[in-house]
Amino acid sequence: MTSTGETDGTGGTDSAERRTAAGAPGEPPAGQPPGRRTSWRLIGPGIVAAATGVGAGDLVATLVAGGRFGHTLLWAAVVGCLVKIALAEATGRWHLATGRTIFDGWRGLGSWTTGYFAVYVVVWGFVYGAAAMSSSALPLVALFPDSLSLRTWAILCGLAGLAFVWFNRYAAVEKTMMVFVGVMFVIVVYVAVRAAPDLGATLAGLLPVLPDGSLVYTLGLVGGVGGTITMAAYGYWINAKGWTDSGWMRMMRLDNRVAYLTTGVFVVAMLIVGAELLHATGTAVGSGGQGLLDLGGVLEDRFGTVTAKLFLVGFFAASFSSIVGVWHGVSLLFADFVERTRAARAQGTGSEPPVLEIARGRRERSRPFRGYLLWLTFPPMSLLWLDEPVGLVIAYGVLGAFFMPFLAGTLLWLLNSDRTPRAWRNGPVSNVSLAVAGLLFVVLCVQELRELPW
Repeated sequence: MTSTGETDGTGGTDSAERRTAAGAPGEPPAGQPPGRRTSWRLIGPGIVAAATGVGAGDLVATLVAGGRFGHTLLWAAVVGCLVKIALAEATGRWHLATGRTIFDGWRGLGSWTTGYFAVYVVVWGFVYGAAAMSSSALPLVALFPDSLSLRTWAILCGLAGLAFVWFNRYAAVEKTMMVFVGVMFVIVVYVAVRAAPDLGATLAGLLPVLPDGSLVYTLGLVGGVGGTITMAAYGYWINAKGWTDSGWMRMMRLDNRVAYLTTGVFVVAMLIVGAELLHATGTAVGSGGQGLLDLGGVLEDRFGTVTAKLFLVGFFAASFSSIVGVWHGVSLLFADFVERTRAARAQGTGSEPPVLEIARGRRERSRPFRGYLLWLTFPPMSLLWLDEPVGLVIAYGVLGAFFMPFLAGTLLWLLNSDRTPRAWRNGPVSNVSLAVAGLLFVVLCVQELRELPW
């Protein structure tokens, strides 16, 4: 497909620029489908999106679900994996089929989308920055107990994330995230295997059963793990990879499925750890990142110091990967928001196709991109000294609760309209998947709003 000033990927004056956008030696030119032999080598953007969405809070939620209900909710983790695949595929399909970014699509639905996003991205970034830095600091305090304070480690983590994203482009971010995912995956699966799971009970957990009191945990497993604003950033990462038109559709779908299936295995392993080490022994863990530290203590008692330390390394990899991913992906979203808003005010003068700007790395050097990096890093540090104001917590919770229904609903709207070329519009399976995801997230939204400290 094409956008203003582009060809269809089969030739023309823009093809050389697209080839430059792909960049990496040995990769096929952007806009041309990769050969079957090279497809697995090119996997990456989906791993970045999936790893960014899995933070300490998601790990604890999965751990607690396994601790309370054993293997019974395993099926919910599988359904959650399928929901994420459907949402990310729809986001990527929009970017590739139209040559437009998701924010550009939202703007076409009305000014209300721009208003919501503007408030959301500012408030969300302020609160999330502090949470991400604190989560990354917790395992470091446990690994090096007599060194620095939690606050100091948190600041150092934030500064490290800022410096890394500031001085590197997408290619370096992707390689680093692949390492983090490898560390997370190997360590958590290793711990799950060491826990010696009951195979019969594990397989029985694939049957859809809702024990008493499990609804909230079930919804959290289906909708919470890996379900954040970074799902909207997926399209920006595939563009940054150099995938800029529908010739890359097959590659995007492979990338997306491999990434979220990997995350699915990771989540299942964490559920098994909770079922075998907590549920079977009646052990409880704390909330937030403290719950993972509590699990580290359980692992040390049962398997020794080495396994416990390894788990803390995996905990750090999961938390710090969210810093790197969010600092990069959401900053791309924010840069697109600023630049498209400016272009609209200037009546579109001097505007280059935004997808190509992302593929060339120009967005990663732009003032809006770096400005949002600074916003994610320095203002949130004030929350490390202060209790989060109740009003800010409420605003963050309300805006965040509405984001995933907003994403699912707008994707249904965009991909069933003439804004999307007919060949790439939703089919029945996509529509059902997105509708189910949207309904699920609405229920989660209501539940989150009820739990806020009004």
